Amino acid sequence: MAATVLNSPGAIQMSIAIVTAFVKLRRMALSVESLARKVNDLESKYDKQFKSIFDAVRELMNDPEPSKQIEGFRVE
Repeated sequence: MAATVLNSPGAIQMSIAIVTAFVKLRRMALSVESLARKVNDLESKYDKQFKSIFDAVRELMNDPEPSKQIEGFRVE
């Protein structure tokens, strides 16, 4: 949208970069969904001996927990 308002080469390049970033983000999200489906398929195929491995893979695929550390300046 900035390219249509500002009509400058920099704004056009920025709009292209933003669209490219969203396309890459969508591809990455689809690959994670595909990986989750494959892990579920493998888990249903194999027995309990691989349960700990599948649990570890799922743990790696989860989002990390947000830090509880307060960022910024502290007054003591």
